[in-house]
Amino acid sequence: MKLDLSFIWQALLQLLTAIPVTLAVTVVSVLCGLVIGTAVALIRINKVPVLDTAAAAYVTFIRGTPMLTHLLLVYFGLPFAIDGICENFGWAFRSVSIPMIAFAYIAFSITAGAYLSEVVRSGLLAVDKGQIEAAYAVGMTTSQALRRIVFPQAFAILLPNLSNSTISMLHGSALVFTVSVVDINAKSQIIASSNWKFFESYIAAAVIYWGLTLFIERITAMAERRIQTYNRGGVS
Repeated sequence: MKLDLSFIWQALLQLLTAIPVTLAVTVVSVLCGLVIGTAVALIRINKVPVLDTAAAAYVTFIRGTPMLTHLLLVYFGLPFAIDGICENFGWAFRSVSIPMIAFAYIAFSITAGAYLSEVVRSGLLAVDKGQIEAAYAVGMTTSQALRRIVFPQAFAILLPNLSNSTISMLHGSALVFTVSVVDINAKSQIIASSNWKFFESYIAAAVIYWGLTLFIERITAMAERRIQTYNRGGVS
């Protein structure tokens, strides 16, 4: 067996067209997951009756089951629920009109929400409670204290873990090929199917994933430097 370097380059060029799909799945799931995770974290920190138990159960279940399971549950379960509701109310809409990538968005957002809730919760708990009391003392409301005092400091604390979670979601997005979404992983299989050079094709895919990971790490490092400069009182 001889490694075909020229085919690796050809596959690499062809795989570039699949990067937007992989990035879309990653970005949407992380952003939506961050919103979900923040809400869940606040519920658990403030121990909201009933919701606290539901939030804890959600985090435990999602963290205790694989991402692929979440994707398949949404892929098979959501259409069943949507079609049943639409049929019950006499609506013409059916789940078949929903693009496949939407199921990936929903499933991975739910997954990211559970993991990021713990990241956000640890960041919020790390902020000194005395600062919140000081905010109340100067007349701030709870929402103002969170927005101006707590969240900025918590973000600086949780940024490294947020970066790690983003990288994990980037790598986990390779599972979308199971629901017929053509991302980098699926594209590499399609490219290799023409001549059975799967090894070379997967090498090209690995290079792209590696490059995207380095890009995320670079962006995180830049953000950390700007935050550190701001905290020292400098100009960011």
